[in-house]
Amino acid sequence: MAIAIHDPTLRDGNHAIAHTLSLDDIAAYCQTVDDCGLDVVEVGHGNGLGASSLQLGMARHADREMLNTARANLTRTKLGIHAIPGFAKISDIKAAIDIGVDVFRIASHCTEGDLTQSYIEYARSQDKYVQGVLMMTHMAPADVLLAQAQRQVSYGANAIVLMDSAGNYDPRDTRVKIGLLAAELGVPVGFHAHNNLGLAIANSVAAAEAGATILDGTLRGFGAGAGNTQLEVLCAVLERYGFETGTDVFALCEAVEALPDLPPVQRRTIVGTSNLISGIYGVCAGFEKHVTRAAQDFGVAPRFIYEELSRCNAVAGQEDLIISAAARLSKSAPQTPTHPREGVTT
Repeated sequence: MAIAIHDPTLRDGNHAIAHTLSLDDIAAYCQTVDDCGLDVVEVGHGNGLGASSLQLGMARHADREMLNTARANLTRTKLGIHAIPGFAKISDIKAAIDIGVDVFRIASHCTEGDLTQSYIEYARSQDKYVQGVLMMTHMAPADVLLAQAQRQVSYGANAIVLMDSAGNYDPRDTRVKIGLLAAELGVPVGFHAHNNLGLAIANSVAAAEAGATILDGTLRGFGAGAGNTQLEVLCAVLERYGFETGTDVFALCEAVEALPDLPPVQRRTIVGTSNLISGIYGVCAGFEKHVTRAAQDFGVAPRFIYEELSRCNAVAGQEDLIISAAARLSKSAPQTPTHPREGVTT
């Protein structure tokens, strides 16, 4: 089976360095990986188009600058964007079309697929390839995800991608959820993993075995929290399992060596204790830096903040809840955290 490899190093990886990728970083990365056989390189603020803000973090460069730079340096690989309605506006989608973006990922929380309707319909009306994306999908059972994905398909989505935004999945979850969508939707299904439990490769392979034909990976795992599925390892492992990716694994390895000064290569991605705890509690991987800062400012252990965020089902874009949770916890003696399998929805 053929697997299309989608590379969000220059988008998800922006989370890891507070959205400070430079235009030179973007140009160098795109030039270097353009011959590696990747299907898509995704570029932008960590939370996608229109997300640069004081609440989510200010990007070093405007969306238009980043996309123009990537477009000028990709000749063989498609250019992709991530857009969350509410952060992104329809005008942002139009601007991306004008720049020459090829692949549009329109994303929502896993139970709010209806929010993507006007964005998917607009991009499809412009004859663009659109993937409907459901985020934080550990928070919903397979049948609910199927219903939400069916809505996105009805709006015109060409494919559906499930994101394990919190790195909370294990291969059993992956097989059940991806398997159901692959069997029922009639369009390609994709999977985007985070590595908070050290299972990103295992979950991605399980997704492929369950019928996913689009898989995400970032160079050296560069991404939010404990990072994403490590791109070059993913491609090698998929080949070992008999899947065709169209990528040149050795060229990807050479890309790592050719970019020693780039953040994806300089920053060693590991599963830190904070990443592990957020994965256990099922909290968005992109919250790591905000939680660390709030824990220091309010004198509260990060584990208690993650537990509180899990209790209130916080999702990407609700970074303000981190501050309120830390402030609330600082006023009372911390209690022993509830294990997430004991009464906390994950």
